[in-house]
Amino acid sequence: MGLTGLIDTALDRSVVLGYTRPGLWLRRALPGWPADPPRMDGRTVLVTGAASGLGAAATVGFARLGATVHALARSPERAEQAAAAARKGCPAGDVRPAVCDLAERSSIRAFLAGFAESVQRLDVLVNNAGVMPDERERTGDGVELTYATHVLAPWLLIEGLRPLLARAAPSRVINVSSGGQYDQQIPVGDVESAREDYSPKKIYARTKREQLVITEQWAQELRHDQIHVHAMHPGWADTAGVRQWMPVFRGLTRPIIRTPEQGADTIVWLGAAPEAVGSTGRFWHDRRTRPTTYLIGAKADPEDARREVWTHTEALAHADG
Repeated sequence: MGLTGLIDTALDRSVVLGYTRPGLWLRRALPGWPADPPRMDGRTVLVTGAASGLGAAATVGFARLGATVHALARSPERAEQAAAAARKGCPAGDVRPAVCDLAERSSIRAFLAGFAESVQRLDVLVNNAGVMPDERERTGDGVELTYATHVLAPWLLIEGLRPLLARAAPSRVINVSSGGQYDQQIPVGDVESAREDYSPKKIYARTKREQLVITEQWAQELRHDQIHVHAMHPGWADTAGVRQWMPVFRGLTRPIIRTPEQGADTIVWLGAAPEAVGSTGRFWHDRRTRPTTYLIGAKADPEDARREVWTHTEALAHADG
């Protein structure tokens, strides 16, 4: 590992430096910073959680590269607002509203049926939508809400959009995770964390850990279709979710926290850069692959727990309702 790699690794392990604006600035200044992504004219992108934060920033980023971007939000009003805001950020962009309540399987199935009729191919799927409810909530289907949004919904979208992604191969799926996943391990026999006292930050981070597991599992499943499945984390970004759910953290980090555009940089880069189709199943931050566990933090997940994430999610995905 050369000096650049040592500095990059030191930034990553320090967390505070690596996840904030100074870390991104320093990495950009180091030799070997990956080239900016190429144009995406003629390509189609779907971004979930596009109404604010990282999703809104990624939508604009893809539009500026020339892609047709479908900005997905949970209601027609929010979807229209998301598309209008993106067009304001990129007046020449082709941004179209898409509506789906990702907490409900019936809404996802209806969306998938309509989307398959409206597009011929899908080059990039970005699973970005996120929630952190103050108290434990369940969807209308009885599924824990955070798990339903971060794990079940991406699973359903990947499976349902597989034909469109295969038609555009080599295509990409990008699951937006969190650095908080490093602190959590998946419990055996409790995928939805039903047996534990509810903690918003803990369950958020744990479901992001589970999302990383299904990223690796889908990567193997879709390898022969040339659908490349990756996860990334944005560092600490000043999003509406952070302001709503973590106001104290946001106040302490405000001088150095990243903008949504800086946090979304690797999302857009993974959606267009050739490096993303040179591998699959990786975890990325600031345009480089990262380990999924550290020496300090949660250990690797038991194989039984990893297997249960897939089987439990698959069963819910194929259940009636």
